[in-house]
Amino acid sequence: MTLADITLAAFTLCNSLRVVAYVPQIARAAADRSGAEAISFGTWGLFLVSHASATAYAIVNSKDWTMAALFLGNAIGCGAIVLIAAWKRFQHRRQRVEEVLRQTRPGERSPIRPVSAAK
Repeated sequence: MTLADITLAAFTLCNSLRVVAYVPQIARAAADRSGAEAISFGTWGLFLVSHASATAYAIVNSKDWTMAALFLGNAIGCGAIVLIAAWKRFQHRRQRVEEVLRQTRPGERSPIRPVSAAK
């Protein structure tokens, strides 16, 4: 076994485990009820772009489909986290607006206009 074989095996093992490691983060984000506040769009977005560019590099420059598949798996995991967090934040903000609208007394003007009235 050469050094190149060892480093490829280590790379494949670590990145395969990393793809699986996204599952708990995805599950926690999906179960979150407070708008996924703890998830940083900047960090996860950078991870997503990094993995996407590594996928492209592996295909175009190295013609290494194994490496590309591993980075693509990582990009998909990051993308799932970003999409779930965005959806959770949208839902959370929408619920907060609805609560404010419900608390407004009859005849009193709401500080937040509904989307249909914003036109």
